[in-house]
Amino acid sequence: MNWPGFSALIHAWWFLLLIPLIVFYFLKLRRPRMEIPSLALWRQVISDQRVNSPFQKFKRNLLLLFQILLLCALIIAAMQPYLSSGTQRVTNLPVLIDTSASMGALDGPGGKSRLDEAKERVGKLIDDMLPDQQLCLISVNSSARRLTDFTNNKRLLRESLAQLEVSHVASRLEEGFRLAQALSRAFPIESVMLLSDGNVPQDVEFELPFKLNFQRLKVGGANIGITDFNARRSRTGWDVFARVEGSKEAKTLAEYEFKQNGQLIKSDSVSIDGTNAERLVFKVSTDIAVSLELQLKPDGFDSLDSDNVAYLDLPKPRPLAVYCPIEMASIRSALSIIPDIDLFPGSESTPSAVDLKFADGPLSPGPEARLNVRVGFVPDELASMIEIESGLAEIVDWNRTAPLLQHVQLLDVQIADQPKLAKGISERDFELAGYEILAQSRTGPLILERSNDSRLDIQFLFHPDRSSLIFRVGFPILIQNITQIALTRAALADARAIPAGTLPPRRLEPETEFHVTGPHGFTDSGKSDKDGFLMGLGAPYVGTYEVTGGAEPLRFGISLIASHESSMEAVEKLNFPEVSVSATETTVKTDEPLWGWFAVAGLCLLVLEWWYFQKKPAGMPG
Repeated sequence: MNWPGFSALIHAWWFLLLIPLIVFYFLKLRRPRMEIPSLALWRQVISDQRVNSPFQKFKRNLLLLFQILLLCALIIAAMQPYLSSGTQRVTNLPVLIDTSASMGALDGPGGKSRLDEAKERVGKLIDDMLPDQQLCLISVNSSARRLTDFTNNKRLLRESLAQLEVSHVASRLEEGFRLAQALSRAFPIESVMLLSDGNVPQDVEFELPFKLNFQRLKVGGANIGITDFNARRSRTGWDVFARVEGSKEAKTLAEYEFKQNGQLIKSDSVSIDGTNAERLVFKVSTDIAVSLELQLKPDGFDSLDSDNVAYLDLPKPRPLAVYCPIEMASIRSALSIIPDIDLFPGSESTPSAVDLKFADGPLSPGPEARLNVRVGFVPDELASMIEIESGLAEIVDWNRTAPLLQHVQLLDVQIADQPKLAKGISERDFELAGYEILAQSRTGPLILERSNDSRLDIQFLFHPDRSSLIFRVGFPILIQNITQIALTRAALADARAIPAGTLPPRRLEPETEFHVTGPHGFTDSGKSDKDGFLMGLGAPYVGTYEVTGGAEPLRFGISLIASHESSMEAVEKLNFPEVSVSATETTVKTDEPLWGWFAVAGLCLLVLEWWYFQKKPAGMPG
């Protein structure tokens, strides 16, 4: 049974106003002085006194009854009565609303999107808020954004909710939970509500410090989409691959168009069954940079439009630019047998920037590079953690899955440089410094790697010339692996469609302001760093973007490319490190405010009182 309650019980003190109201009516009787012709009428006066005693008047005065009921109705309305839902009341409630790509899916032809349904549920939650309750609306997709602070301002909450839009990105719930955890430092938070279609990763890397109410919406209808679009360089050009998948309910025929620089190259049809993925293969022969576009046109209903088009930008084919000092003869020798490499310094002048650079000292003159391989010394940022002494060392463990060391056998490699860790230093300290240990000896690490969006640094704390590595078959394989990594980072060996979220890092004019324009009126701006790298600019929608501000405008195609977003599959529960939270499709129960009914009752009583005492007495002329 649901019990009523009051959220502003302090206003019950207003019931004391009933005392002066009743006293006023007790004292209201006033008898006028009158002269009477006979004492015989005194008997009638005595009878009138008995009938008009104060309590008798109180019982028969309809006006007093109306005003008591009116006052009681207004006071009860001020006490904010509500009908309890039977669940624990939450004062500060963060509401996380999933706005990832799948939330734009429709439930049927001409139907509403998952986000529209979420807005309806949150709107009902806002309407049923009690005065002492506050909501904080948070949008969650690949990142989290707070729409409002904790507030009970219903107008502000509704306006922020109405402005919420779907972003064409995959979902990352961790970001939303971290934002809610940050809010808990300033507000007491016992519970968090999540509204999502359940089309999210099931495993969430987050320690849950509060209760989670996972409100799962109904999933969208049948859907097909492009879930991969990539290319691999070949001797004759590029081999382009695309994968088309559908939800379990999808079973349809779709036409596709493959365009190169806006011109139609191929069109055909493909049959999509939700149980299998279809692979499309194209050949592109070009000696210039090109932009590719693949578009699907389903015959039947398709619940999500954003995954029906994908873009792929192919760079101009060119050799890999590598800088290696003349003194590093062993490495230059291994590089010389690898095809499609321009090795500097050489017969041609050295460019200001290359794809791969080798160095054998802390002072490394030469061009800038995205991939830097440094050998034979300890970098300055690690000088306090490790030093290299003369002595024999062996590599006892290495990361065999790392791209650098794939197919490279380092067992029994003899090294004439022995690492020695400083007192109190462990592997964790190298991780905190941003380095990953790829190979180590019994006394310390020997090969390290540090990566960020703009560059990759590989650090050999020993010099290959002071080891038996250069006499092994694995040494040219190691150099080959390094060049493959450089080819990949330069997008010369393969290329992939750029997923929505942020634009990829690009090297442009240093310390220059750039502006980005994209679909749905999107704009953003940012400044390149001193090395010319422009990073972190947004790209939340599928479509083409233009970057201006430099010598020439740049254009990018942004795609959804998220298999789990296109699949329309909903998880039954979310798995956190120590607990699992099951989803529920039942609309959350909230306390139902009743004050409005009492306010309406008070208004009705006021109108009824006015009508009753203002109407004309019966029998009087009009």
